Amino acid sequence: MIVEFGSFALILALALSVLGVGLACWGRIARSPVAAGGAYAALLGSAIAIVVAFAALIWAYVTSDFSVANVALNSHTDKPLLYKVAGAWGNHEGSLLLWCLVMTAFGAVLGLSRGLPFGLKTSAVTVQGALSALFLAFAAFASNPFVRLVEPPVQGNSLNPLLQDPALAFHPPLLYGGYVGFSVCFSLAVAALIEKRVDPAWGRWVRPWALASWALLTVGIGLGSFWAYYELGWGGWWFWDPVENASFLPWLAGAALLHSAIVTERRGALAGWTVFLSILAFSFSMLGAFLVRSGVLTSVHAFAVDPERGLMLLAILGVASGSALALFAVRAPAIRSMATFAPVSREGMLVLNNLFLTAAAATVLLGTLYPLVLEAVTGATISVGPPYFNAVFAPLMAVACLLLPAGPMMAWKRGDARGAFQRLRFAIVLAVVGAGISYLLFDPKKALAAAGVALGLWLIFGALFELGDRIKLARVPFGESLRRGRGLPLGAWGMALAHAGLGVFILGAVVETSFKVEAAKALPLNGELSAGPWKVTLRDVNIIEGPNYLAEQGSLAVSAVKENRIERTVTSERRFFPAGGQTTSEVGLDFRGLDDVYVVMGERTATDAGEPAWMVRLYWNPWARLIFLGPLLMALGGLVSLLDRRLRVGAGAGHRRRKEASA
Repeated sequence: MIVEFGSFALILALALSVLGVGLACWGRIARSPVAAGGAYAALLGSAIAIVVAFAALIWAYVTSDFSVANVALNSHTDKPLLYKVAGAWGNHEGSLLLWCLVMTAFGAVLGLSRGLPFGLKTSAVTVQGALSALFLAFAAFASNPFVRLVEPPVQGNSLNPLLQDPALAFHPPLLYGGYVGFSVCFSLAVAALIEKRVDPAWGRWVRPWALASWALLTVGIGLGSFWAYYELGWGGWWFWDPVENASFLPWLAGAALLHSAIVTERRGALAGWTVFLSILAFSFSMLGAFLVRSGVLTSVHAFAVDPERGLMLLAILGVASGSALALFAVRAPAIRSMATFAPVSREGMLVLNNLFLTAAAATVLLGTLYPLVLEAVTGATISVGPPYFNAVFAPLMAVACLLLPAGPMMAWKRGDARGAFQRLRFAIVLAVVGAGISYLLFDPKKALAAAGVALGLWLIFGALFELGDRIKLARVPFGESLRRGRGLPLGAWGMALAHAGLGVFILGAVVETSFKVEAAKALPLNGELSAGPWKVTLRDVNIIEGPNYLAEQGSLAVSAVKENRIERTVTSERRFFPAGGQTTSEVGLDFRGLDDVYVVMGERTATDAGEPAWMVRLYWNPWARLIFLGPLLMALGGLVSLLDRRLRVGAGAGHRRRKEASA
């Protein structure tokens, strides 16, 4: 009965979304606050209905109701409770319902928000409601998670064992919060084109949504990368997988949008570009949804479903993005900016930042789609992997990062490049010194790695010295600097934190990629294997029983090669899941400050003497901790900026005050 109630709630949500779109359109045309209020209430009701539907699906998973096809295919009675709940969104139908939940919730928040002009708000609610209706219709009629089975099985097929992990339980909700959050930027952009109102106030209304979406997407991508690092057992954290790229594209577009919206808000410039990026960010999100669910990709991250549903998603992408881009093409010539600025200025630096970010996104898009297009047209299959992205994407991002610390040091309208770099001279010196030390200590043959270290340090010290310049550190008494720091807007702290987080990530990525050491060998009991400064000794192997798996668990002693003493013991497992007949490897991780000692125990084999042995792979990953700390700092910077009171006051009033001050 609860499942049928959930199915009814899904249909009700669709009906309320359609009703909300109709009322919002009528309210906009007739300038009727009553009709508009009804639209906002309908979208709120749609969000509540989807919450009920999603709760019903989770209930079906928790109670192991195998009469529901979705549960039978993705759950099992032996699964731990957390993974039963996570199984609700660990598949195509359930994840699409989660997408609809986030989208309708954001639509309800948009309808309840205050401060937006009547016409812009009703137009934005209309677009958001229409997007929700499209995806709800797809969920209800082509991907319904509540379909019953005539003859339910006694046990289910269980969720993919690789997805039975705490990180993957929280990864999709965070990722979708970012993906779908850009839908509000999309709706506000289309509404601005309809209303012919793209001004500094509009830039301020868009920026909080872009900040929240980008921060959530950053955490989601970082969590997914960490899962791939310790769960898949291949020792890496990013492989330029097409599905990984599908989440990276809206992140890049969102980063460009954030910087462009600042210029639009503060100076009224780049208005058309900000609108375009708002459309592009969510279009990339929808493209990602298509790639993951269409079956055109083979990936551990993908939901390989039938191509017919993929074509439906492609149609939704075409209708939504095509309509928005067509409207942009018609209205873009009328979007004019009276603000002028010199090439050397804060605006100029942000324009350069946008150019390099969008060019980098274009290279990722090309590398992701080209193999698919080539196969569809000619039938030929090729693989575009790390060599392409490292050669094309990395230089573009390196230039963007080089320019990043200088931007905040520039004045609006007309800046002083020499003065900006003069104030950053100590950051330059520290970055160069750090690169020199890494060049001498690590490997003199890897000069490119030293350049990467310099780039990461440049971002970190650049952010710190920019903050120091704002509070006049070392130029006024320390107490005065503290007072200035307390009075500094949260947006300034958030920007510095995000830029420093990017530097931390680059440091970790460069050092781990350039200097990691790996080794593999079949080890008998008490056999040893070394990689870099560490070695492991296989002490014991036992058979253990988990909640829904059997495992061969190896205990390995980790010690320093030079000191020859055991410091810690890690365990690595090879698990077998009877429900799905699948085998996975569980990594043993020994955290050594910023470094990781990464151990994977593989299949059982035998030595030449016939004694039992197990294939063991050992990695020394220097500074790997920084790879995952960096995105957390970036996301934290975005959330700190979101708390800035300047993003919560009336945008129109703030714009009037700036005009009066400049008069």
